[in-house]
Amino acid sequence: MDKLKDLFESYTGQKVTDAEELNSSGSNRRYFRLKGGNISLVGVIGTNREENNAFVQLSRHFLEKGINVPKVFAVASDGMRYIQEDLGDDQLYKMVSQGRESGEYSSYECRLLCRTMEMLPKIQFKGASGLDWSVCYPEPAFNERMVMFDLNYFKYCFLKATGLDFNEVRLQDDFEKLKDDLMEDMGDTFMYRDFQARNVMIKDGEPYFIDFQGGRRGPVYYDVASFIWQARSRYPEKLRKEMVQTYLTALKGYMQVDEAYFNERLRLFVLFRTLQVLGAYGFRGYFEKKPHFLASVPFALSNLRRLLQTPFTAYPYLNEVLTNLTTMAQFNNIAEDKRLEVSIFSFAYKKGIPVDNSGNGGGYVFDCRSINNPGKYEHYRQFTGLDPEVIKFLEDDGEVTHFLDRVFFLVDNHVKCFIERKFSHLQVCFGCTGGQHRSVYCAEHLATHLSEKFDIKITVTHRELDIEKIL
Repeated sequence: MDKLKDLFESYTGQKVTDAEELNSSGSNRRYFRLKGGNISLVGVIGTNREENNAFVQLSRHFLEKGINVPKVFAVASDGMRYIQEDLGDDQLYKMVSQGRESGEYSSYECRLLCRTMEMLPKIQFKGASGLDWSVCYPEPAFNERMVMFDLNYFKYCFLKATGLDFNEVRLQDDFEKLKDDLMEDMGDTFMYRDFQARNVMIKDGEPYFIDFQGGRRGPVYYDVASFIWQARSRYPEKLRKEMVQTYLTALKGYMQVDEAYFNERLRLFVLFRTLQVLGAYGFRGYFEKKPHFLASVPFALSNLRRLLQTPFTAYPYLNEVLTNLTTMAQFNNIAEDKRLEVSIFSFAYKKGIPVDNSGNGGGYVFDCRSINNPGKYEHYRQFTGLDPEVIKFLEDDGEVTHFLDRVFFLVDNHVKCFIERKFSHLQVCFGCTGGQHRSVYCAEHLATHLSEKFDIKITVTHRELDIEKIL
């Protein structure tokens, strides 16, 4: 962190007066908002020099082509740190959260999504023009090996874990056919590979693109499928069609388009991406024991059911296996869990108290600002209430323990009463100044306490850290 501050100060000539760690969405890369004087930049600490170099080189190339990406201002001599433009906090994923939660997207949310799709062909075509593909990491191009990795990921990490009986040889035969079909028309275009709403920032009403360091040469269909059929987005069919049509209209500015052929090819990539996503959910859920990933499985299977309404006749055995998969009782019964759900939030008061989307209202909002604040000390600003440094500070101080003893007493009684009355939902919120330290610690410890004491569903949302999880 000190070396990152040195890089900021060397580039700007300003002393760092504030450093805030930003959410990394599960990445090993760490992001910090660094401020000094009237300058705000984002500092990045990576774990792989080649991956860092891919981002830096791609960013510079894209900016030359007029593509909306953050500018990289300075790179450390060892290539492990760099500072880039601060695009703000308006992440597309957050800005369409109301539609995602309700399944009904507002006209404003639809415009943001369609504008993002409208800009995708520019990245794919102008971004590819004159690009040195050797800078891409870890592969310069989408290839057969990558396809088979992902198909086998689905087979071994998800399909086998479900207990569904299948003939592995026949399934492999269809995998080989699907692989050959996916590789038919590669195109000389840039494939973002992780094109999703979390990797789009909105600045001055326009989309800007981040986290493209895994991009490479590949077919245009992949990114369209990744974005529009993202499992948890719950895009209505009408909105999906609107986004595809918006993309096609923009695509015609770069190439001739046979829409019927395009949609046929796109359908193959939607199938491929859905299997890839199920593999990831299976690995995270069944093998890493992270149940919130399994909670996303029904959304992916819903996409799969819709796809299978028109059978994939070129892969008859794969089609049969997937049809059997979507009818398995264990997935159809997931939604039948009638236990009380307790939603626990941490938040910053300056950004408002979290909304109760359950429709029940009520619950608790606890103010943690009476507890000694580690955030007022420079050393602790780089950490959060999830880190051992902050946990030790709070527990050594002791105030938080007395505070939570009283919280546990109140919430325990509420939970018992709600279980007896067969209520469905209770919300508990912890607020502090920045939503980084005290509120995060309290939310985590209440979640652990309740999970050990009651057979209930528990969701934890650290709003200012952009972390959501299910216990």
